[in-house]
Amino acid sequence: MKPGFNSTIVAKHQKHHARSLKVTTPHGEFITPCFMPVGTRAAVNCMTTPMLEEAGSQIILGGNTYHMLVNPGMDIIHAARGMHPFMAWQAPMLTDSGGFQVFSLSKNAKICKIDEQGAHFKHPDTGKVIHMTPAVSIKTQKTIGADIIMAFDQCTPEDEDKRVAIKAMERTHRWLLESIEAHDKQTDSDYGNHQALFGIIQGGSYRDLREQSAEFILKQPLDGIAIGGEAIGFDMPKTAEIIDWLRPELPEDKVRYTMGVGLHPQDLLDVVKEGIDIFDCVAPTRNARHGALYSGSFVEEDDWLRFDSTFDRGRLQIKKASFAKDERPIMDDCDCQTCTKHTRAYMHFLFKSNSPLYHPLATTHNIRVMHIACEKMRDLMTKIND
Repeated sequence: MKPGFNSTIVAKHQKHHARSLKVTTPHGEFITPCFMPVGTRAAVNCMTTPMLEEAGSQIILGGNTYHMLVNPGMDIIHAARGMHPFMAWQAPMLTDSGGFQVFSLSKNAKICKIDEQGAHFKHPDTGKVIHMTPAVSIKTQKTIGADIIMAFDQCTPEDEDKRVAIKAMERTHRWLLESIEAHDKQTDSDYGNHQALFGIIQGGSYRDLREQSAEFILKQPLDGIAIGGEAIGFDMPKTAEIIDWLRPELPEDKVRYTMGVGLHPQDLLDVVKEGIDIFDCVAPTRNARHGALYSGSFVEEDDWLRFDSTFDRGRLQIKKASFAKDERPIMDDCDCQTCTKHTRAYMHFLFKSNSPLYHPLATTHNIRVMHIACEKMRDLMTKIND
């Protein structure tokens, strides 16, 4: 029998809503809570596969559907037999549907237009118009070959009125049914591995719409539930509030995914406390490249964890002259290769010198801190349940 997809609760917090799942996929298992580094264009910026493994990555978001469709194109990915061998990553992988990217592009109508069938966008190099529909998105994800694929959706903007949120939600629901129809015709990837399909709850910051969307999504035959929208991960108080609205309706046996959460280590602690299992964000690698490195300590408080830091938003700015002679590691409690071998002074020197070596050392550190946050949450739940 071919390995499939399933999730089992292995620990639950006795006081908060946090839990830990063992999730099985055709490319192995991962244990939640779990942060997914983002490999938008078939690579996590500045990190090799061995570096990701050493940092503690269990699953990645590999190969965004929109970007991979544009470049290198599905012929290249299919010839490589999927994103796993193309990236030399043989552990679990999730890919997204391209919904957020076409939402971002649609802010410029000359580049992308969204209609009832999907999105029309111009290839940035050839100018060719591509029509991204739910069926095209699912077909593309079949070729990418990720273990978890996402239904095509329309991300809900936060700066529009309720009518816009309703329209985006209704489209998301229609597109979900079309995504399921396309997935049911071929439940495996192009390479014979079972793929789990997740649906996405939309509705913006309107409680009635979020609850209406959840009711619709949860009626469908899905393997996991994602919570999307422009506010998720960007506005953390609102993110926590939306989770609180939805949690009573979310099934215990399905993976819960907040899309785009992970700007700060504290963000992970906050959403897991509210019952979320997995999350992804480009911020840790982006912050690292721009000199913002996570530094602080994880402190137990009220049977949970807090990321305590003397730096603004938990990030030191390595470009500052105050670090030029600082012989301490970036973060005392971090066991990454950067912190165990190098000092703030050295990282300051590399950054100010525009050294190419700075980037892999910095991104390794920030990704490792996000994984440490997840490890500490898993350890705390194990301890509480012993």
